Amino acid sequence: MAESYRRREFLKKAGTGTAAFTGFTATSRGYVSNETLNVGCIGTGGRCRRLMRDLRNIPGVRIAAICDVWDKNLEAAPEFSDRKAFRTKNYLEVLDRNDIDAVVIATPDHWHSPMTIDACKAGKDVYVEKPLTHELAEGERVIQAQNEYERIVQVGMQQRSMPHIQKVRKIIQAGGIGRIHKVHLTWNRNSPRGRRRAYNIDPQTVDWERFVGSAKKQPFDEIRFRQWRWFWDFGGGILTDLMVHHLDIVNWFLGLDHPATAVTMGDHFMAKGLWQTPDTIQTLLHYPEKEVQVYFEGTFINARNGEMIEVMGTDATVYLDRGRYEIYPERNKKVKYSEWILGEGPRGADFYENPNGELLHLTNWIECVRSREKPIAPAEAGVSAVEGAHLGNLAYLGGGFTRWS
Repeated sequence: MAESYRRREFLKKAGTGTAAFTGFTATSRGYVSNETLNVGCIGTGGRCRRLMRDLRNIPGVRIAAICDVWDKNLEAAPEFSDRKAFRTKNYLEVLDRNDIDAVVIATPDHWHSPMTIDACKAGKDVYVEKPLTHELAEGERVIQAQNEYERIVQVGMQQRSMPHIQKVRKIIQAGGIGRIHKVHLTWNRNSPRGRRRAYNIDPQTVDWERFVGSAKKQPFDEIRFRQWRWFWDFGGGILTDLMVHHLDIVNWFLGLDHPATAVTMGDHFMAKGLWQTPDTIQTLLHYPEKEVQVYFEGTFINARNGEMIEVMGTDATVYLDRGRYEIYPERNKKVKYSEWILGEGPRGADFYENPNGELLHLTNWIECVRSREKPIAPAEAGVSAVEGAHLGNLAYLGGGFTRWS
């Protein structure tokens, strides 16, 4: 699990914020102010269609190709793309097209890294959903592809592009809440996602072999097809699906990379006999060199605290979710209470209309495609963010504890 020099240097020099979208910039690739960027979307299910809606609101972008292994998604995608968009079930056909400048990858997790590497080799810039890797060994390969082929790779960790989170980063790095040794993360939901249900999918409408890809061969299973996040062949459960977002922000704030050790407890209280990954999980990550402990809890049986980050300093605690921050001083400290509330609704909601993190994050990516500058969440950040999640899962699978080696 050795790190490359390039990766360590990037983590030391990571940027401070997303660039504002100020119009088009001429580049060595010839993207001038009146030129349209043609984007291909790979994996056009529900998550990708949200991204496609936002892409349509960025000037000078055309969704010119769509790819999915399921007929239903291919049939629905034209609503969000150019009506004349090229359609295929084979992503390599998208990468082979000379009229495609960049791709959005929103497939199951086990395809993220291979597709990103293939896209870089094909000369395409990439927006790829998190988690960037499905296994630890993929990390260096995807960073190498980004750098060797000089591609713009943005990982879909959109919280980096939210203005209130950027402001908190500046406060923390200026020492505004004191020394930080403990961080508490949650992503709790009360949702019956783990129930068995009939999707009534005709297997003939799915290219199942292409969906399975590098995973072990297995017969078509509509539960695994629709709930792939909770099966080890295709996803990594709550830690890689949800914790990665928050862990990325902690890394960004505190200059962390992978943890030295992980302790994990997981259970199946809701999805017993159906999911492979736990529906309730707690993980403690230890960063002894930085003198930091990061504790995460996630569940689908109770929504208390929802999704949140609490950065606990010696002078104050910062509460963060996707719509606000609040700073709570410790007793007898000079820090004053402050807040910035952007999103309407209860604390800890999964999504707020304001800020629209996806639109901000996609805009930063498109701006960087034109300027050839590093985006706010490049491959190095995506690899680092998911390493803690992988270590947490390895601890769960290995009896509760594991060490980075």
